[in-house]
Amino acid sequence: MNHTEQAHLVRTVTEEIYEAYPYLWEKFGQNGRDRTEEDNHHHLDHLAAAYEMRSVDFFMDYTDWLNNVLTSRNVPTGLIIDNFQRLVRLLDGQSLVDEDEKRMFIVYLEQALKRLHTLNER
Repeated sequence: MNHTEQAHLVRTVTEEIYEAYPYLWEKFGQNGRDRTEEDNHHHLDHLAAAYEMRSVDFFMDYTDWLNNVLTSRNVPTGLIIDNFQRLVRLLDGQSLVDEDEKRMFIVYLEQALKRLHTLNER
């Protein structure tokens, strides 16, 4: 995914999240929005690394780590699930330079979502 594609995707998913959950403004303010954008860049960077290594396990380890960090900061697993679901939908609807990379990003995100749903049920 090139820089322009990534920047567009990160902006769109962040806008959608803050539109769907306006209480996030009250709870976290501009800093929270900035962190959401930063987190989404990290999600996509880790997806790219997993794609390069052809390793879903790499992304699953990142997902576990992410869930531990964010839940310790009072961000529920459900918001991570929502974020990843939005990434899947937006990726699926976006034309990218590397369509194989996009397909694998979606596969990795779907695997991570299964894990997160399991964690969320605990």
